[in-house]
Amino acid sequence: MNEHIPFGKPAIVGRELEYIAQAIAQGTIAGGGPFMKRCEAWLEEALPARRALLAHSCTAALEMAAILSGVGPGDEVIMPSFTFSAPATAFVLRGATPVFVDIRADTLNIDETLIEAAITPRTRAIVPVHYAGLACEMDPILAIAERHGLLVIEDAAQAHLSHYKGRPLGTLGHMGCLSFHETKNIVSGEGGALLINDPRFFDRAEIIREKGTDRSRFFRGQVDKYTWQDIGSSYCPGEIVSAFLYAQFEHADAICIRRRALYDQYRAGLAGLAAIAIPNATGAEANGHIFWLLLRDEPTRARLIAHLAGENINAVFHYVPLHSAPAGLRFGRVAGEALPVTEGVSARLLRLPLYLEMTDADVARVVASVGRFFGRNA
Repeated sequence: MNEHIPFGKPAIVGRELEYIAQAIAQGTIAGGGPFMKRCEAWLEEALPARRALLAHSCTAALEMAAILSGVGPGDEVIMPSFTFSAPATAFVLRGATPVFVDIRADTLNIDETLIEAAITPRTRAIVPVHYAGLACEMDPILAIAERHGLLVIEDAAQAHLSHYKGRPLGTLGHMGCLSFHETKNIVSGEGGALLINDPRFFDRAEIIREKGTDRSRFFRGQVDKYTWQDIGSSYCPGEIVSAFLYAQFEHADAICIRRRALYDQYRAGLAGLAAIAIPNATGAEANGHIFWLLLRDEPTRARLIAHLAGENINAVFHYVPLHSAPAGLRFGRVAGEALPVTEGVSARLLRLPLYLEMTDADVARVVASVGRFFGRNA
């Protein structure tokens, strides 16, 4: 039996264990410690971001962004249905309604040409989600938002260190949200960050992250005591998580280079298969986060998953579109009558294994297995 190839797994790349030991030795492992500050400084310099606030998840970052946006009951927020639940939930918690727009068939990102028709007098924000690390068409999205006085909050959970026309994703809108979940390129188990590109939100964001208090100002010596100022929650990550993350940041370039190389090996190996569609983008245009296939139909996908599993290779699908999920039916609405591209992609998309410790031979084995399924000689 061939060795198992998982769909993904996190990797230790440097001084993670050493930094965790340092965090414990320094006598504080709660949020707000030295490693958290080092991570924030790294993001602000490396991207660069005008302000970066580390959070315990990208979901937490999205919730902070939703609070900062000022949305409430009766307001609407435009986003794709082909995404994870977190961006929708963050705004539903504020009482707003997610308005789901279809995606493009080439990038699987929100179709920017459909956004303007979805805007109503109740629309307050647009949430472009950069699927698989590939950028949405941000220039037209930003232009639409400016014309209508809307906020743009980027969900860059899968897109850390991806770019749009040379600009890092997460830094183009008013706010951006990153994920460091163990399934992402750069990991801390759980973890995220809110990137704030509009100075109007700097001060309030700190308060929201610190349970609605001005605790951050107190620790900087700007006030003699901290008090309850606003709504908020406990959104800081612990210091052990931050220590692990900082070690990953030290190797961020190498991580991206390797994942992009694996991604490009998949593209080269599968390019000749007429029975599938693969991403148009090269590794240089994305961050090598996900390599997907589009199959002819859902039964073909199910058979390919079973075939790969029989050769000890784990491949998975997603998403169940938000607009068709129970909570989507309850809390959201579809812009227009239907989302045909979203529904078709959801039924046909398959993600192949891609992780940092994957070898060139592993990729070749997956490519050969897919080829055998479609009758191509290995």
